[in-house]
Amino acid sequence: MQYRLAPEHPFPAALDDACAGYEWLLRRGFKPERIALIGDSAGGGLVMSTLVTLRDKRRPLPGATVCISPWVDLESKGESWRTRQAMDPMLDLPLVEKLRVLYLPGNDLANPVVSTVNADLRGLPPMLIQVGEREVLFSEAELLARNARAAGVDVTFEEWPQMVHVWHLYYAMLGAGREAIARVGSFVCARTRAESRVNGNGK
Repeated sequence: MQYRLAPEHPFPAALDDACAGYEWLLRRGFKPERIALIGDSAGGGLVMSTLVTLRDKRRPLPGATVCISPWVDLESKGESWRTRQAMDPMLDLPLVEKLRVLYLPGNDLANPVVSTVNADLRGLPPMLIQVGEREVLFSEAELLARNARAAGVDVTFEEWPQMVHVWHLYYAMLGAGREAIARVGSFVCARTRAESRVNGNGK
């Protein structure tokens, strides 16, 4: 879906649009358990923000979610920002510092609706998290998975050896990109079939 973008439209514009898009599907009769929310990088963070917001509003949740190389900690606390920076050709801290100011001007970076590694994740739907070994975002993806499991969420966490940020983009030349996309498809199909278990809010 298309949603308003920063800096012209900072937080919570994108989150409001994502929630509105999901509600649009529900109003048109799509069953929530047949819907999957999928995002990569900042889009993965937006997916998590959307889920937490919908859950807090007691809305029916989708049947599955997929986060690819998710940006879910705007404070950049994870050790991979130090230990994997030399390996990551895509992202560095100065770039991320500029982006988070554009997205969240004057707001609290620890806000759990934005930095969802700080959020209560109870009741969220089954989740697939894919992250590359060479990413500075690795620690926050791993922490998201650990926190979600501790909250009772069905989590599949995949660390892909030698892969960089959102390696799926290079599927035309990279076998690992094609394989990762195929795994996303298999996960979504398995979790959103009519006979699959209902989503985490029990509806």
